[in-house]
Amino acid sequence: MIENNRLSKEQYEENFADIHPPFENITAAKVDANRCLFCYDAPCTKSCPTEIDVPKFIKQISTENIKGSAKTIFSSNIMGAGCSKVCPVEKLCEGACVYNLLEEEPIPIAKLQRYSTEIAMEKNWQLFERKQSTGKKVAIVGAGPAGLSCAHALSREGIDCTIYEKESKGGGLMTYGIAAYKVTPQFCEDEVNYILSIGGIEIKYNQELGKDVTLAQLKKEYDAVYLGIGVGVARQLDIPGENLEGVVDAINFIYDISAKGYSTVPVGDKVAVIGMGMTAIDAATQAKCLGAKEVTMLYRRTQEEMPCTEVELNIAKKDGCKIVWLASPQKIKGAQKKVKQLVCSVMKLGEPDVSGRRSPVDTGETFTLDVDMVIKAAGQVPFEKLIKKYNLDNKYGKLIIDNNCATNIKGVFAGGDAVNGGKEVVDAVQAGKDGAFSILKYLGVKN
Repeated sequence: MIENNRLSKEQYEENFADIHPPFENITAAKVDANRCLFCYDAPCTKSCPTEIDVPKFIKQISTENIKGSAKTIFSSNIMGAGCSKVCPVEKLCEGACVYNLLEEEPIPIAKLQRYSTEIAMEKNWQLFERKQSTGKKVAIVGAGPAGLSCAHALSREGIDCTIYEKESKGGGLMTYGIAAYKVTPQFCEDEVNYILSIGGIEIKYNQELGKDVTLAQLKKEYDAVYLGIGVGVARQLDIPGENLEGVVDAINFIYDISAKGYSTVPVGDKVAVIGMGMTAIDAATQAKCLGAKEVTMLYRRTQEEMPCTEVELNIAKKDGCKIVWLASPQKIKGAQKKVKQLVCSVMKLGEPDVSGRRSPVDTGETFTLDVDMVIKAAGQVPFEKLIKKYNLDNKYGKLIIDNNCATNIKGVFAGGDAVNGGKEVVDAVQAGKDGAFSILKYLGVKN
């Protein structure tokens, strides 16, 4: 049965508690900071898409220069606080730590980064001084990581920015698409406010491109436009029974948890999650946190090909989620228009596809799961309809930009998931910085 309000307030709070507790004090932080070897030409910095000077900010923590440490982080990544909670550090900075070669625990870079940045946000330290306004105006579409990063970088140089955001809150994927036990809605709101505190940035909420505002309007009213619209259209399974009651999109499911509160979101007794990306992990784990008795994750390939990291997979396993490899949904059966069973094909791996992963091949065998809820987490696709409406060059809906982040329309720039199809938050932050740099050159503010 699918129902909400399954648990007590205390149970919800316990289930959605911070999965990565912070350092309790400076002494605890310094213990780990002092383990750092402060490598020359550090591999951790090289592996960070925003190129945070990791040895420098850790050294600053070890000398109790917390403000300096926060500035080092924010200079490269204005969303360094959020990224410290959601980055897959095991395949980025911490995965590159030289301690891994010595078969020792890597430096907990994310935890140290979180320590400095959260203190900076809590104390509202103003670490950047905005230059005098140049009189130039830029419109940014999307208040997600790419848009916010672009706006902050532009504002620092005296550009007046207006962000048009279709939701009622900023943060994009951080606010609406990531599990609440990683980042709470309150944290996301605090992070957005901290970024805006530099001044020169206005966010107009509930303003959707193509509906409330047009690209032609923005081009007319502003000196340049940056599109950080992300992706957001859930990929459909295209199988019978997909429209039955109890079949939901993972992004919508996660969105509702963040936007409406734990107790209001209905969940089934027996839930199947289709997919094995980080969104699938978040959806599966949160279904358990909401009170689902059984959660089964299905993936059409094997563990070797899964898009999520092993650390993420272990989160789902720890919460009791079952994993079924080499299984692809074939059809959803129902009764009285409600989900009752999920029929899956047993797959085997064939030759590698264009991504380099071996393609799943149907063996002809099937198996059936009794379920009352199916969560689709088979990925997201770009806003192809919207992009084509404005005659923007694209490849299957992904915006095409040149080396200067420019689209085929003069004065219109783009970056983030709308261009790359969906990467990490930290990649979007860097895309926003790159876009800002290109816009500054276009406006003649920088060479």
